[in-house]
Amino acid sequence: MDHVIDSHILFLSFNLGVGKSCLLLRFSDDSFTPSFITTIGIDFKIRTIELDGKRIKLQIWDTAGQERFRTITTAYYRGAMGILLVYDVTDERSFNNIHNWIRNVEQHANEGVDKILIGNKCDIDERKVITTDQGKALANEYGLSFLETSAKSNINVEEAFYKLARHIKKRLIDSAEEPSRAGNYPLGDNININSQDSSKPTSNCCQ
Repeated sequence: MDHVIDSHILFLSFNLGVGKSCLLLRFSDDSFTPSFITTIGIDFKIRTIELDGKRIKLQIWDTAGQERFRTITTAYYRGAMGILLVYDVTDERSFNNIHNWIRNVEQHANEGVDKILIGNKCDIDERKVITTDQGKALANEYGLSFLETSAKSNINVEEAFYKLARHIKKRLIDSAEEPSRAGNYPLGDNININSQDSSKPTSNCCQ
């Protein structure tokens, strides 16, 4: 059967200019703009992908890095099934701030939410200040998956989103289907697996 699964993903970074919006634009529209894009409050994109014969609709919420939008961002944690934590490999401060984001996630997000660490702008070798090994070490410290990406050169962008989607599917979809295989309950044509928290964001609150 053709299953449709809604997955809400949150994009996080404390710092401006790490390239979150460019990564999202590359993934959703396969395009890139060299212009600096500042996210005001919350923006989101939708893309449906296929994993193991199931269609998964990814709703990806792009959060603002500015301090004045921080309280808005925390309201979106509870609705997130997956979180991408992004730093800029040419900006040491954005890398160090990942520790702050991890603390926020642990405080506000649902327990067990899937997370992945992203080191963006890996194509800029001459300005790189955070090595791949440093990124891997930080990911290992928190038990996260890790990838270096480049929105401009389209390096590992698809892989990052698909990797997180696979984690979400394994945790929420595959485990939910196990009882149905044993005949405990019927599995319908469409599956909507959202956060149990009724306060999860919808597209209307960004208009």
